[in-house]
Amino acid sequence: MPPARAFRDFSLRLATPADRRKIYQLRHAVYACELGQHRPNEAGVLQDALDDHNVYLVAVRGDIIAGFISVTPPGERGYSVDKYLRREEFPELAGAKLYEVRLLTVLDRFRGRGLAGALMYAALRWIEAQQGERIVAIGRREVLDLYLRVGLRRLGCVFQSGAVTYELLATTVPEVRVRLHQLANLLGRLERNMDWQLEMPFRPAPVCFHGGAFFAAIGAEFDHLERRRAIINADVLDPWYPPSPGVIAALQDDLPWLLRTSPPTQSEGLTKVIARTRGVPEAAVVTGAGSSDLIFRALRHWLHPSASVLILDPMYGEYAHVLEQVIGCQVERLTLSRGEQYRLDPRELARRLRRAYDLVVLVNPNSPTGQHLPRRDLERVLSTAPARTRIWVDETYVEYAGDNQSLEVFAAASSNVVVCKSMSKVYALSGVRVAYLCGPERLMADLRGITPPWVVGLPAQVAAVAALQDLSYYALRRAETHQLRGALREGLCAFNGWKVLPGIANFCCAICRRRDRMPPPWWGVVGSGACSSARWARWSPAWGTAPCASL
Repeated sequence: MPPARAFRDFSLRLATPADRRKIYQLRHAVYACELGQHRPNEAGVLQDALDDHNVYLVAVRGDIIAGFISVTPPGERGYSVDKYLRREEFPELAGAKLYEVRLLTVLDRFRGRGLAGALMYAALRWIEAQQGERIVAIGRREVLDLYLRVGLRRLGCVFQSGAVTYELLATTVPEVRVRLHQLANLLGRLERNMDWQLEMPFRPAPVCFHGGAFFAAIGAEFDHLERRRAIINADVLDPWYPPSPGVIAALQDDLPWLLRTSPPTQSEGLTKVIARTRGVPEAAVVTGAGSSDLIFRALRHWLHPSASVLILDPMYGEYAHVLEQVIGCQVERLTLSRGEQYRLDPRELARRLRRAYDLVVLVNPNSPTGQHLPRRDLERVLSTAPARTRIWVDETYVEYAGDNQSLEVFAAASSNVVVCKSMSKVYALSGVRVAYLCGPERLMADLRGITPPWVVGLPAQVAAVAALQDLSYYALRRAETHQLRGALREGLCAFNGWKVLPGIANFCCAICRRRDRMPPPWWGVVGSGACSSARWARWSPAWGTAPCASL
């Protein structure tokens, strides 16, 4: 592995016209004179028909080109591999977003410095920035390990070009991302020590995984929605039951008008209904297009990279993503004990609060554990927190704990506690994205000032109002959910080696041992619904691959 100093004094950038003239001379020196792939010519220049279409990326030191790589984008001129094979015979080379990586070259005196890997990474980032999906390459036998190391796969096709033997290789952009994640140390040294002059950032912007991958099977363009009948939505914990009949009627009766009409600018009517239903002042409520909107909006507004934050561990991954990857805060974790079934110890929370963090984030009931700290216990602890510490309590699942378990009234009367309430997991409104914050009027006024107009769509506002006016329907559904969860937990506990936590939300947290798949313990969040079936999917990146079942 190359040392950090190997990358110093080198820059990575797009080739200029002057660079291209030098590259054509270098290609002749390497591929004609050194490797014998082509016949030398008197002009000492090597070009081909794709050069006007290709993009060249170069590693340079001063005015000297140390190495280069070429990327051929999709187009009518095709790819260099077309000279050797019929692409239609290789399914891996299908699709309109295929890019070819070719001519990876490092000059002799610069070899052994890691520049070949740096050029390969630059090519991947350029392809990612163009929304490319597949990559094809022909790798020289002598350096095949480099191509395989970054994630390209052999397709079993070998051919000769002059005195050089090549193999056909291909991969997808997601596959290369996964492989490069394993080379984090190398990429870190490259990022710190090489002058990156390409227009795209060195690393892709971090994206928070929060479920929803089942739409890849249904079709994200919604042209095959009938597939939903054969595909289980298993990687988010949406309710198993539909919204209340009142919600359906409110939307169906006036749907054309709802779709074409702008909503109340600041969700005034919805805010009134929330405040009246929850017994809090209207000024203590701020609405949003789902809890994710509120998390990103509020935390980015309140915090800065030097802010200190405490979160629970385990806890679902969106908060850690926003705090660490988006804002860059100094995040500490309050680790919950498996021996205590991952319950939050109020005494330990009180002890940690004395450190006067800028923000403390609690999910109660917690996800993925399903554990809940009763309202009175939590209020007692939060009353001791320093005034400068803001407390964010995510109560997405709190209705499952009981009608009197929310901290909304407490938060509205406090100076530093904010409750985040999604209407997705209890009111079955995930598709319309509606949520709200409840907290001190001063903090809510601050957020209201940066809230865009019409942030919650009209169908979402109408649906939320109708849901809040039909609480008896949802109380019955919650009671059914508790029965189904109990039956599911009993069935899962019958499996050898499974331990299922006694949670209170619309899912069960199961710990099982699957030595054939990954080291123990293997986590899962398992839900039960009307069909009482087990459903599997991918959990948050913080947990790796795990069985997950929605309701």
